[in-house]
Amino acid sequence: MKRVLCILNNMNVGGAETFLMKIYRAIDKDLYQMDFCLGSSFKSYYEDEIVGYGGKVFHITSKSENIKKFKKELFDVVKNNNYEYVLKITANSMGIMDLKICKKAGAKRCCVRSSNSSDQGGVKIKILNSLGKLLYLRYADVLIAPSKLAAKYTFGRTDVVNYLHNGIDYEQYKYNEEKRNKIRNLYNIPNNYTVFGHVGRFDNQKNHKFLIDVFSEYHLHYPNSVLMLVGNGELADECKKISIDLGINNSVLFCGQNQNISDYLSAMDVFMLPSLYEGMPNTLIEAQANGLPCLASSTITTEANITNNCWFISLEKEKWIDVLNNSNHLRRIDSFEKFRKSGYLIQNSLDNFVQIVFGEENAAK
Repeated sequence: MKRVLCILNNMNVGGAETFLMKIYRAIDKDLYQMDFCLGSSFKSYYEDEIVGYGGKVFHITSKSENIKKFKKELFDVVKNNNYEYVLKITANSMGIMDLKICKKAGAKRCCVRSSNSSDQGGVKIKILNSLGKLLYLRYADVLIAPSKLAAKYTFGRTDVVNYLHNGIDYEQYKYNEEKRNKIRNLYNIPNNYTVFGHVGRFDNQKNHKFLIDVFSEYHLHYPNSVLMLVGNGELADECKKISIDLGINNSVLFCGQNQNISDYLSAMDVFMLPSLYEGMPNTLIEAQANGLPCLASSTITTEANITNNCWFISLEKEKWIDVLNNSNHLRRIDSFEKFRKSGYLIQNSLDNFVQIVFGEENAAK
């Protein structure tokens, strides 16, 4: 059995983390195992599931807490467990340090996957990121990205990068009338109401405040509408207060973190993603699998438009309101054929993952 050590800050519900779990669930665990080294002391959302599949989870000191302890602990994990394969998930060039340590500890195949097309770092981080792009090929054997935009940001180039799609289990996310009715009944949403939806953690990147502001303007003229927000995060309480201040708190549903995301997608009529930046957003791909028409910010790569049922809009309030006011043409579609041809089914991603990370094929159970 070949084992890969995946290195991340945590394994909570985020885009990169969720994608890794989709791969992990589908991979042939008699041939391959995925272990996780996390730069945090607290238990992560997916940890029990990982252990249940036979995976190991190592908690080490984070870089920000104590850089010397981080270096030693990561070195020891790789060295003591004889990891030949490592996969670092990063949004910027700071991942170089991890790869350098893993190489010294004996790793033979060091892979790094870009998880975003920007980050919220300050000037110092941006300068270090620019310098770090030049060093990736020294310590990384394999560069991976979900999109050209993410590759360009993290590695400074697109020509030597392996592109790994954020594939999904289509059957899990396809539209289901029964699920639609269940969720709408749960929140007492009338059949004639239009549900605008969003899935994502509450932080600055996801731009919830902008979304709520846009919806409030639309809701003034079209009261038979609801905004459904699925996710948790540090800005959730602030967003709840904003909806109260705008007088739309009865029409903005804060649904919390849920595992049955596909149920909520089926309950929606239009999916909205006004993020400040994304690498290749899982939620946008999942929403398209559900057949939803999607409105996304123009900062997101158009490579994410798998179904041709996505519209990319610059982050100007008036433009979003204008699109919503003329949203009668937005319709749910059957997206299976487009997904099959695009290579975004989980089997495609799984085969590519094993080939890229282990240099092999035949990944499925």
